[in-house]
Amino acid sequence: MDTLIRLTATYALYAVALVAAVSWLRSPRPTKAPYAVAAVLAAGLVGVLVKVAGTAWTDPRPFVVDHTTPLIAHSVDNGFPSDHTALAAAIALVVLAWHRRTGALLLLLAAVLGASRVLAGVHHVPDIAAGYALGVLAGGVAVLVSRALPWPRIVARVPLLGPARAT
Repeated sequence: MDTLIRLTATYALYAVALVAAVSWLRSPRPTKAPYAVAAVLAAGLVGVLVKVAGTAWTDPRPFVVDHTTPLIAHSVDNGFPSDHTALAAAIALVVLAWHRRTGALLLLLAAVLGASRVLAGVHHVPDIAAGYALGVLAGGVAVLVSRALPWPRIVARVPLLGPARAT
């Protein structure tokens, strides 16, 4: 069981990113730009929100408080909020906006990622809950902003985004 916890805590974020990339690649051409912009905005917002939340609240990691050895190597820093869970949830919410079933599966995987980091001894449950909430917030705001942009005008002005032309 420890091996499964280690693998999930370490690599689930990469799985979320890989599935999101495949989802984006399989999207129709007109949706690729807004989808990508939402993903980049979500990642940036997560970075800002995690830094602000970490500054506002400090929660020593479980292995520091309990004097135990975590299942995965980790630095002794503030555990609040979980940046892994926040980023996974943000990516999942962006995917959800374009591919419902895949996004729902990724939201579940983000929760499993968070649980595995608790079981690995590198986060407390509130760190995960806050990270998940911040990720959903960042993803939701990014999707709303991306969908509010005037894409037909943007596409018309950027040749790489426009329809493929025969030469």
